[in-house]
Amino acid sequence: MLRRRDFLAGATAAAALPALGAASRAQAQMATPRLPPGFIWGASTSAYQIEGAVKADGRAPSIWDTFSHTPGRIADGTNGDVACDHYNRYAADVDIIANAGFRAYRFSIAWPRVMPQGTGAVNTAGLDFYDHLVDRLLERGVAPMACLYHWDLPQALQDRGGWHNRDIANWFADYARVTVARLGDRVQPWAMLNEPSVHAIFGHGFGNHAPGLTGWASYVTAQHHQNLAQGTAIAAIRAERRDRALGTVFSLQPIHPSSNTPQDIAAASRFDACWNTINLDPLFLGRYPAEFEPYFAPLIQANDMAAIRVPVDFLGVNYYGPSFIKHDPSAFLAQAGYGAVPPGTPRTLLGWPIDPNGLVQVLARLRDHYGNPPVYVTENGACYEDPAPAGGVVQDPERTAYFREHLDACARAISQGCALEGYFAWSLLDNFEWAEGKRRRFGVVHVDFDTQQRTPKASLQFLSQLMRA
Repeated sequence: MLRRRDFLAGATAAAALPALGAASRAQAQMATPRLPPGFIWGASTSAYQIEGAVKADGRAPSIWDTFSHTPGRIADGTNGDVACDHYNRYAADVDIIANAGFRAYRFSIAWPRVMPQGTGAVNTAGLDFYDHLVDRLLERGVAPMACLYHWDLPQALQDRGGWHNRDIANWFADYARVTVARLGDRVQPWAMLNEPSVHAIFGHGFGNHAPGLTGWASYVTAQHHQNLAQGTAIAAIRAERRDRALGTVFSLQPIHPSSNTPQDIAAASRFDACWNTINLDPLFLGRYPAEFEPYFAPLIQANDMAAIRVPVDFLGVNYYGPSFIKHDPSAFLAQAGYGAVPPGTPRTLLGWPIDPNGLVQVLARLRDHYGNPPVYVTENGACYEDPAPAGGVVQDPERTAYFREHLDACARAISQGCALEGYFAWSLLDNFEWAEGKRRRFGVVHVDFDTQQRTPKASLQFLSQLMRA
């Protein structure tokens, strides 16, 4: 089992926090969370969304490079070629993390930067970047948590079938071994995949994320091969480094019917299986949800489910809010689609419903049905229409309230016996927000994409004060 002391091994104390204004102190005093000593406070990012430098030092294209350069795919016509230029500005960004008081940083590693063709030759220069990043984090007292795959598959592997090719389980395991061999002496813990169900649904079902594939069969195939790759990589790493804490990251959310009709209730159950239990059941129970077993059966070979049901040291949970689902005969995803949200439900700029109690429900489900594994909330945050910086800060009271309410939910979940070990805010920086491009902002630090100027938001000041308290 992963312990807090293991997570922080090698990280020295962070620098003193900067003084905050009266408004930020007042916001923190309004907060109610009572989180235990040793609770891990962190921030999260992902490689394609912030790094930029897509052609630097031997990096090859990913599926998101291809997708974002395809006309009509990105809402504002932008791409991740530069993003936040983190590749060249990582040292200053680490200083922001440390000075804010975060004790941990979850980032992802770009597969096409490490192995440009996805297999075969290793790009030493690409690994050098992560070497420098990890060393800088540790120097500033910040513990690194690395995620091996956050959706940026090498385009060379997509050309060989991508997640539809069963061989990808071994390709991913080879990449994982190479990366952990280089960084594993300093990085603890390691997450295999980020949100495999989301990648399967939106990238291989709806087609509005990279690689832009559509249909039920495409979704099912991508989902099974991600599950298989996850287990195969964990086994491969453990064969060489048994001292590493290994896990994975799922997006979990309560699924509610949009009405009390039997059709909508049944549709919500099917959607819950596609979003939540399609990952949880194979990992913890060694089986797919019963209603979907016939669809997965043609893909499953001998020992697949045993390979997928590999013990994990922790589970990362990304939580944003619930979904309200209706029966939709035209929907590819098990005839289940998004339905009406109850009147009066608060929402983010993206229209996502807000319900902090849903996070308690998600964690209680893990406690009651999946053995109460050690959990980190690895993403939680909100998109709003932020004003321009003024006086060296961006005022974002809605985001601040969102964090306060969800951290209170974390405290309630812990008081109810959920094995929650830490919380990572999404996201450190405003970034390239996938199909939304640069027009939607989740960061606690504002980024001017023309000048790359970083400006703290009031939500960062709130979190800093709360972490100090």
